[in-house]
Amino acid sequence: MDQRISLITLGVRDPEAAAGFYEALGWQRVEVPDGVIAFDLLGQTLGLYPLEMLARDMGVTIESLGHGAATYSYNVREKEEVAAVLKAAEAAGAKVLKPAHDIFWGGHIGYFADPEGHIWEVAWNPHSPLGPRGEFQWNGAA
Repeated sequence: MDQRISLITLGVRDPEAAAGFYEALGWQRVEVPDGVIAFDLLGQTLGLYPLEMLARDMGVTIESLGHGAATYSYNVREKEEVAAVLKAAEAAGAKVLKPAHDIFWGGHIGYFADPEGHIWEVAWNPHSPLGPRGEFQWNGAA
């Protein structure tokens, strides 16, 4: 597993209000499908996602997330790499929360929790291929 974070996703109760905060800081949204609000950063992306949808995707209840949730995403180049990374994470002491599976937006994802309980998503996104150094950029923004 390379040393990188591709996408930080914050589970939010009011995505538009949350986006307004980042826009007030001068950040600009990028167009993305299916309920995610995204801001391309330098070499990574911040995503705002409805909390109830994030809980459903992870296979947990909203109540178990406390006041909010965040996932740290590790994107891979090939679909098959999702399961391989989950296996490596489990071998290193992580708990697999949801095994590799196809998702409604056309990608392939799985989730694990590190030993401290921080949740990571491992994702293959056919709509946003990684750059030559593994950088993730929604819509290819630089």
